[in-house]
Amino acid sequence: MSIVKDMSLAESGRRKIQWVRDFMPALSQIEARFLQEKPFQGLRVAVSVHLEAKTANLGYVLKQGGAEVYLTGSNPLSTQDDVAAGLASLGVETFGIHGVDAQGYEDLLTEALKCHPHIVIDDGGDLIDLLGGKCKEYADCLLGGCEETTTGILRLKAREKAGLLPCPMMAVNDAKAKHYYDNKYGTGQSAWDGIMHTTNLVVAGKTVVVAGYGWCGKGVAMRAAGMGANVIVTEIDPFKALDATMNGFRVMPMDQAAPLGDIFVTVTGCKDVIVPRHFAVMKDNVLLANAGHFDCEVAVAALREMAVKAETRRENIMGYTLPNGRTLNVLAEGRLVNLAAGNGHPAEIMDMSFAVQALAAEWLTKQTGLEKKVYPVPEEIDDQIGRAKLAALGLEIDALTPEQEAYLNSWSV
Repeated sequence: MSIVKDMSLAESGRRKIQWVRDFMPALSQIEARFLQEKPFQGLRVAVSVHLEAKTANLGYVLKQGGAEVYLTGSNPLSTQDDVAAGLASLGVETFGIHGVDAQGYEDLLTEALKCHPHIVIDDGGDLIDLLGGKCKEYADCLLGGCEETTTGILRLKAREKAGLLPCPMMAVNDAKAKHYYDNKYGTGQSAWDGIMHTTNLVVAGKTVVVAGYGWCGKGVAMRAAGMGANVIVTEIDPFKALDATMNGFRVMPMDQAAPLGDIFVTVTGCKDVIVPRHFAVMKDNVLLANAGHFDCEVAVAALREMAVKAETRRENIMGYTLPNGRTLNVLAEGRLVNLAAGNGHPAEIMDMSFAVQALAAEWLTKQTGLEKKVYPVPEEIDDQIGRAKLAALGLEIDALTPEQEAYLNSWSV
């Protein structure tokens, strides 16, 4: 039975879900086929993704495909209580309450897993961590799962290497239909949406430090530059650093960037990217935001210990005053700023990401004998989604002629 904060919020949640459904045409095409074919009939699917309207639409589409869906969040601050209630009212078992503590969050994940799922759709690897540990007893029916994020895939590959992966997993984040659009354009827009809405401050003319120049970092830096910011990139990868340089951004270590930045955005998927020695040299009233996955990229706990004063300055902004008199402002507790302080990626972007999730999950139902490894999304799924999205936008592209295909596949000219 669903666990949500207040079912009286369901009407508001249903309106949000319907709004995004109108802007997710690729997933709508998949839903129409799922309604006819019911590929998940008799299967239980556990979903842990940020519990907002786009995720709710994915859960509903899986239900339309015959699945028993058990959906929970992947971050307590990104859960929207009205959406959780709205989804529950549509017949999807939903487990999500905004703002629960760490134990409450794990309890909600566990409730979703009590269904003994056949398929899991994960965002950051929390479901798989539980199924490989505390909740092993619920892993007896697993066929496989799909992972949404870079951070989650890193955790899965570490588990695979250690022989601790509980089931085959699809690296959804690595699909072209996901990382080209979700990571770059989704994070690029939604991170700044969260920052600007929360602070009500201008970006133009400020120095923005972007930590990490993967697909997410590219998007954040691109949008900052487009709004008139002076962008600095910090990196550990020499080729990503060179790429940032050739895109016109300054590149330097965080130790050098820390005294220069006005706004810091971490997008690395790692921990301890901004730490006490950086805090000590930062300007007064800098903004610290995280658009990576977990809340450990900015060392907020260490900043709290350093501070002589901490106060809420605006909703989702905590100001920490240091002994030197400077105040550093942490947005959304160092959690994902685009979701904890915003509405997440645009619907049109998540249309492609969740289309990959739906089709990758369907692909798993048709496989037998898969090893407990991390698998790439088949190219035909990527291609199908790309073509569906083009058609929805009213766009056409060229196709190779038989002669061109022969030329490209030949060793001779």
